[in-house]
Amino acid sequence: MSQEDDKKLSRRDLFQRATATALVAGALGPTKALAADPLPQVPRRVLGKTGQKIPILLFGGSMRLDQRFDPKIAEAMRFGVNYMDAADCYGGGTCESAVGAYHTMAKNRADLWITTKSDDHDPAGFEKVLETSLKKLKTDHVELYFLHGLDDPAFLTPELFKVVEKLKKEKKIGHFGFSCHAGNVAELMQKAAGISAIDAIMFRYNFRQYGNKELNTAMDACRKSNIGLIAMKTQSSESSFADAVKKFESSGKWNKYQAVLKAVWADERITAAVSHMDNIEKLRENIAAALDKTKLGQHEIEALEKYARDTRAFACDGCDHHCNPAVDAPVKIGATMRALMYHDGYQEPEKARELWTSLPERARQLRLIDFSRANAACPHGIDVALHMKRAAELFEPSSLS
Repeated sequence: MSQEDDKKLSRRDLFQRATATALVAGALGPTKALAADPLPQVPRRVLGKTGQKIPILLFGGSMRLDQRFDPKIAEAMRFGVNYMDAADCYGGGTCESAVGAYHTMAKNRADLWITTKSDDHDPAGFEKVLETSLKKLKTDHVELYFLHGLDDPAFLTPELFKVVEKLKKEKKIGHFGFSCHAGNVAELMQKAAGISAIDAIMFRYNFRQYGNKELNTAMDACRKSNIGLIAMKTQSSESSFADAVKKFESSGKWNKYQAVLKAVWADERITAAVSHMDNIEKLRENIAAALDKTKLGQHEIEALEKYARDTRAFACDGCDHHCNPAVDAPVKIGATMRALMYHDGYQEPEKARELWTSLPERARQLRLIDFSRANAACPHGIDVALHMKRAAELFEPSSLS
């Protein structure tokens, strides 16, 4: 047996029974197969003040799902990954209906934890979006409802919390919180720590930020307030540095995607990590990492730290407040870098172009703009000018044919 085979052995063994069970599922149908499935279940942790246990690995729904019956959801459920992270805008607006179709066919709504989100942060809009979401999800309630992509703490108002309390009393939502991934994550979390109405936060957290004192202080404050913490953007994918992944994966038992999840789970303040698993292979690999109770070894930790150092100048944190003011134009550097990340790191050109075209037209006019001051303003040494030039070449209409 080769060294490479030995590395993959544990992952392969964990799923030998999965293949056999998949055949049973095909013969018996999803409901009976789920009921009889003896497979190991992903560990669970309590999500803060909700008092509810959720799996440490969550099913991210941002990709397009099968509107009839998505096999990835069914596979996740068999291993106890029953938390569906949905949103009204995910999958081009199709995510919620796919989740609804799944549990309607499987007849297992009571076994699911559904979180959905609202891009409308106005109290009235927040409630209106929920009504639409419930119809798509084919349910009368969701376990958790988020303000989606919050970046302005001014939206956390008494008026909003009155609506939240009303929705809880009507049993349309079980719990409330927000998601955030812009440059002011720590600020938002610190504010949330003093607000009793906030039950959970989904925030950008990855291996590049473990030494961030401001973020760690905010996490500690939320933990003290018993706010459940869910990590997202854990992969911190970089732009135009694909070789780094191959170099890292020759260093230990786990691939890069599994290793960063295990590093996040090692932080006891984190209840769970949401993952974008757009195929069965990724789903099974991440489940294998969650099921395996061994911690990352020192060699793997050092390899991850080296990976973070080597790719630091290729990974944007979305902290536009540093670089955007340095440019005399209405650009959106963080959002543009995010589109590049989907193109380069996630290998999802359609999603990348979707993000790009959602930007205001003036923000997409990148040619002839001087980004040299933005380069100097970036605290991580990212060559902003180089990436903005690449974005113009990739995403401008003349490049999309």
